[in-house]
Amino acid sequence: MAFDRDKLFGELRNRVKDENLIKHMLATEAVMKAVAKRLDEDEEKWGITGLLHDIDYELTKDDPEKHSLIGAEWLKELGLPEDVVYAAKVHNERHGLPRKTLLDKSLYAVDPITGFIVAVGLVMPDKKLATVRVKSIKKKFKDKSFAAGASRDQMRTCEEELGIPLNEFFEISLKAMQEIADELGL
Repeated sequence: MAFDRDKLFGELRNRVKDENLIKHMLATEAVMKAVAKRLDEDEEKWGITGLLHDIDYELTKDDPEKHSLIGAEWLKELGLPEDVVYAAKVHNERHGLPRKTLLDKSLYAVDPITGFIVAVGLVMPDKKLATVRVKSIKKKFKDKSFAAGASRDQMRTCEEELGIPLNEFFEISLKAMQEIADELGL
């Protein structure tokens, strides 16, 4: 299936006004595409899944039990394939739904790494992703008080569920985000 990214991004912009949330979804798109490439999966589909996974977050941020359920309905209405809809739904572990496919498992692991890498970038002297190194990410990852909201356990699922060592996952994620650093304002 071919996706009309411009149209879907327009839908995202219609529903999401928070620029930081949009940047998170752009970063998730970039990392999902990079992980798809690493796993020899459909980069376009995985990117769209990352781009749209939090489309309902502004509406549901105060009601986490509804987060991703409303978004999944919207994605279904937009005509997205069932596996994309399900991956967006299952990334919120509150629903207790099993992560079945590599797409589901990747989105789950990727979601927190984007914010974590942004946080590492923001503590760099120049506040730029260009100066972030994997070494810095590893060091901050060990500091449980740093970016405490970014689940280390969730990120670590890259190893068991995707077969990607954590350091390689850091490297893939960082490189993908550095490639869109201007869009991210970092």
